[in-house]
Amino acid sequence: MMTDTEIKLKGLQILAQHLGDIETERFVALIQREPFDYTKWRQDLDDDLSIEEISQEAMSLRMKSTEQGNEG
Repeated sequence: MMTDTEIKLKGLQILAQHLGDIETERFVALIQREPFDYTKWRQDLDDDLSIEEISQEAMSLRMKSTEQGNEG
């Protein structure tokens, strides 16, 4: 079993590898700023949606979030 520190370090390494350093910092800031319950989100995820529908919904939410970020 990994320690909490090892999990945090590995998570940050994975984020940095896929998002880059700046976007990883933004991700961490967003998580700290906005309350987000991953477990509840996963439970509420509609199991009847296809992968394509989930992807489309995620892209739509990201676009809305990006548009709101550009307005402020």
